[in-house]
Amino acid sequence: MFVFSAPFTVASAQTYEVTKLVPGSAFHGVHGLGIDKSGRLFADSVAGAAIYEVDRNNGTAKIVIPPPEGMADDMAFAPDGTMAWTGFLTGNLYSRKGEGPIKKLASGLPGINSLAYRKDGRLYASTVFLGDALYEIDTEGVKAPRMIMEKMGGLNGFDFGVDDQLYGPLWFKGQVVRIDVDKAELTVIADGFKTPAAVNFDSKGNLWVVDTALGQLVRVDPKSGEKKVVAQLKTSLDNLAIDEKDRIFVSNMADNGIQEIDPRTGAVKQIIIGKLALPGGIAVSSDNGKDTIYVADLFAYRTVDGATGEVSDVARMHAAAGTLEYPMSATTKGNEVILSSWFTGTVQVLDRSSGKTIEMLHDFKAPHDAIRLDDGSLLVNEYGTKSLVRVSGEHGTNRDVVASDLEGPVGLVGAANGEVYLTEALAGQVDRIDKGGQKKVIAKDLKTPEGLALTREGKLIVAEVGAKRLVQIDPANGDVTEVAANLSIGLVGDPATGIPTSIPTGVAVGASGTIYFSSALENAIYKLAKK
Repeated sequence: MFVFSAPFTVASAQTYEVTKLVPGSAFHGVHGLGIDKSGRLFADSVAGAAIYEVDRNNGTAKIVIPPPEGMADDMAFAPDGTMAWTGFLTGNLYSRKGEGPIKKLASGLPGINSLAYRKDGRLYASTVFLGDALYEIDTEGVKAPRMIMEKMGGLNGFDFGVDDQLYGPLWFKGQVVRIDVDKAELTVIADGFKTPAAVNFDSKGNLWVVDTALGQLVRVDPKSGEKKVVAQLKTSLDNLAIDEKDRIFVSNMADNGIQEIDPRTGAVKQIIIGKLALPGGIAVSSDNGKDTIYVADLFAYRTVDGATGEVSDVARMHAAAGTLEYPMSATTKGNEVILSSWFTGTVQVLDRSSGKTIEMLHDFKAPHDAIRLDDGSLLVNEYGTKSLVRVSGEHGTNRDVVASDLEGPVGLVGAANGEVYLTEALAGQVDRIDKGGQKKVIAKDLKTPEGLALTREGKLIVAEVGAKRLVQIDPANGDVTEVAANLSIGLVGDPATGIPTSIPTGVAVGASGTIYFSSALENAIYKLAKK
């Protein structure tokens, strides 16, 4: 059951100064790369659902195909210049010739990932992670995709060689293979990789491979399988493209970055980079007067110095050392940081000092936030079941519903006496739930409230994303006071490929009262201090 509190009032008080603590970046995670006949460099984003053109000279990027059709994990150019790309989450494959209309070539292929044209213009694409198959795609979009092979082991970014054979990495097997697509025959040509993510040929017939787990760019002789590491980069590499001068461009999803590598010397030039990839939920700890912000950055888990804005990596996606599963929310208690990901259904508990994983819990239904209680149990906002779930027991096997019928539970914060506050983004309200599971609405008629934090004075700071502002809520009477307005927050999710709240706007409050919030729109962290 639930009850309403006293009538709500709204006030406005611009008493805070807003400053950008961590600057933003161009992409929302960067994946596939492509170079057209004129030498223009393009980059893909799945979470950003857009295709960008990158200016190599000044390190900037602009959207050329916007959401939702622009969602792309990889791209390829046909002999006639047609661009094709894969909508990983939508399961759609699109093409576009020049400035002409966008054409849907295939649909119903969740996990559609990599693609390449043969020299005769025929198009091939593979599903990875959400599937494991290789298809021929009708370039007119009339015939259904024709499956060639399946269960290869994660055929990711591939390319065709001068022999008209397909060469590509098997993500889950650490191998690079050659496939005769006409005979559906697969041959291993090189192995011993940790996690090979993509391959491309240069003009001399060398095969170049990026190993995302090791952060390596490797040259492979396609005949002998001999390997040579040419450049040691950071982990979380995604894809590569090679231009007509054999300059190699490599994308890094955790850095929102693209690098140019000289194939002869291995010299690296940074084309574009960001401090953060796609920040969602945040938490803060205050030790000896210093605030440290813990950021769930989708492709990485990072810390930010609350005074200087310095960003440090703790863990990166797909790195050989450590485990991370697309973190989207973060909380902290004691010496723990708790990350959750609605996309992978995971809650991960890490040691705040060492960054090592203490627990990794799976099989939640879209967990949007999780906190540790004083009794050692966890509370999880389970968006997929509209529930607040208590998790206890060895390996988190005991899972009991504390409160149900919640409309879009997103933010979660603990309070005194075993009570918690949470946001119902779709209902537009903030609730207090006692340890017995009774719900009391303390503020309503809000526009998509997401992240929230509790001040030392017992007030709530809430990101009212639909109104582009932060508000303070007094739990005692429901009074709502505007803290800061006209904020760059609220990356809207596509219900067709995820959930409306997507990457949540995180809020945290330091011991001194300094407020921090994330901007997924800009990939930035902001700081609010009293004037």
